[in-house]
Formats: sequence, C-alpha cells, structure tokens
Amino acid sequence: MTQTTSNAPRARVNVRKLTMTAMLSAVATVLMFLSFNVPLMPSFIKLDFSELPALIASFAFGPVCGVTVCLVKNLVNLLFTTTGGVGELSNFLLGACFVLPAGLIYKLHKGRRSALIGSLIGAAAMSVVSVFSNYFVVYPIYTAFMPMETILGMYRAINPNVQTLWDALIWFNMPFTFVKGLCSVAIAFVIYKPLSPILKGLHR
Repeated sequence: MTQTTSNAPRARVNVRKLTMTAMLSAVATVLMFLSFNVPLMPSFIKLDFSELPALIASFAFGPVCGVTVCLVKNLVNLLFTTTGGVGELSNFLLGACFVLPAGLIYKLHKGRRSALIGSLIGAAAMSVVSVFSNYFVVYPIYTAFMPMETILGMYRAINPNVQTLWDALIWFNMPFTFVKGLCSVAIAFVIYKPLSPILKGLHR
C-alpha cells in the first residue's frame, strides 16, 4: 500500500509528460505545415518553426521527449508528403541533432547559460549535418524530379558564383539552417520561462 502511494506522484508525472509531449508534437506538426519562402533563398527552400516545440519539450522533459516530438511531426507529415519520405527523414535527423545536445546539456547543468550553450551547439550541429544529409540523401532523390542543373540554376540566380552542389549547400543551406535554429532558440528563451510551469503542472 505504501509503495502504491509513493508511486502515484511518479505516475502522474509520467502521464503529464506523455500528454505534454503529445501536445507539443501536435503543435510542431501544425507549424511544419505553415512553412513559407524567405528572401535570398531558392523557392523550394522554406522556413518553418516546427523545431521550436521540440526544443521546448527537450528543456522541459528531457532530450528524449524533444527527439520524440521531431519523430512524431515527421511521421504525421508522411501522410501528406511529396518527397517520398526523404524530406521527412532529413528533417527528423536535423531536428534530433538540434534538440538532443540542447536537452542533454540543459539536463546536466540547469540554467539559462547552459540552455543557451546547448542550443547553439545544437543549431551548429544541425547546420553542418544539413550539408551532408542534403548532398548524399535529399538532393540525389530530388534529381529524379528536377535536373541538377535546374536546381543549381535556382541558386545561381541569386549567386552566380555557385558552381557545384557543395557550393550551394555551404553558401546557402548551412547558414540558412543555422539561422533557422537561432530563431527557434530566440523564441524559446522568450516563452519558455512563463510556459514551463504550465507544461509541468506547477501553475496555480
């Protein structure tokens, strides 16, 4: 009887964690659909803030929950995909590279400084990995629908010095992905403190 009573708070915490992870996954899924074009980038590259709920989940409940949000949003997006799942796989890998180090560092050393360091490391990791995931996975699939010269032509229309896909990914995709991560970090730092008690059920 004593053991059952002592386990009750833990059970409530686990249920709340699952519930909030599901809610944040739903928000991330919606945000993934609300993508938009940005200046100085080819039209097929779009910006969304679907990593933001995953980052918040990683801070609030740990890195596993953050990665779970990344996974769920991409699994749902598979139902509507036009990329054959390749774009979703890449998005999941990049999201995991972002929120995993952020959540791990924050879990080990609580505080705004640790959260910032972890988030910046995650954003940098995401931007670097994006170069290789796009070069070896995403763009080879896209060339089945659009010739590589056409793809490079869209980059060259913005920067005529682009000669190879490596050029395009390093000059465009890598900084774009890093800035995308920084946007999520900035928003998270504004909203996490007032949101945290609600997520954890500590508000009155």
